[in-house]
Amino acid sequence: MGKRILHITNGSVLTEYLRELDFKDDIITWQEMLCEGPTIPKIDSKEFFDLRKQFLKSYYDIEVNSKELQDELSKLDDADQYDEINLWFEYDLFCHINLIGVINLLHQKEINKPLYHVCSGRVEGEKNLKALGELSPDKLKSHYENKVLLTQDDIDLTIAIWRTYCGKDHNILKPYIVTKSSFKYLTNCLKAHLKRFPHYQSGLGTLEAHILNLVKQNNVKNENHLLGYCLNYQGYYGYGDMQLKRKIKELHMFFNISENEIILNRKGHEALLKQHNFATEVNNNMTYGGINRLEFQFSEDQNKLIKTV
Repeated sequence: MGKRILHITNGSVLTEYLRELDFKDDIITWQEMLCEGPTIPKIDSKEFFDLRKQFLKSYYDIEVNSKELQDELSKLDDADQYDEINLWFEYDLFCHINLIGVINLLHQKEINKPLYHVCSGRVEGEKNLKALGELSPDKLKSHYENKVLLTQDDIDLTIAIWRTYCGKDHNILKPYIVTKSSFKYLTNCLKAHLKRFPHYQSGLGTLEAHILNLVKQNNVKNENHLLGYCLNYQGYYGYGDMQLKRKIKELHMFFNISENEIILNRKGHEALLKQHNFATEVNNNMTYGGINRLEFQFSEDQNKLIKTV
């Protein structure tokens, strides 16, 4: 009799791809975006799901189907039947925060099975980082065959990071940036997270400044054109259409938008030159785990978050 395997994927696109490739094992599709919005440590709780449901509705007008969600996660109630669990999550911040959440959920449910991480990113012969769903069937199967068995130290690390992420001091994440682990891209993701907070001079996070630079350096015809640039050139963030459209909208004050082009206005150039702090004007009050981003600013000089005065 063969192994009983459970796969947990980072979304429905990958789940469907695995089914097309004839993966017949049980699959849980993780439909969340824990990199944005409030979180609390105990994932396996009504309070957690209510908190997330309220956030997704108020910020993105997403109606969470509670029954569908519970039906999906109920597969974990029979985890004893599985010999191993494979976690299919990518190189970016979006996926890594979800991955950390999933490992914590398994820990909270006292599921002690071998955990393997299947992760994409840099692929030989490719210039850009690749998502799992972008890999050819052969390359995806190769990634699966080379999956990484997580150690107890890896699991303990994710538990510590999750508690910190849900807490009030994200500078505590800094030592984990240099902690060795099986998570090849964790260092990049934690650095990217801290730089989501407003820069102490410009008031923009790294991604916001990057979007302004995309407008400055390219002939951007309209918002859909800009969205395409953002999706393809966002580094380690891994944000989706919905999140990036929200960001572009927040940055309208820096653009002159006409029928055929988007260009930076004076404020846009001032922001890139860090001549003025625009944090309160942009007013992106997103919560990351346990803290609101406007409560802190990122200091390049000190390489840490400092309390907003």
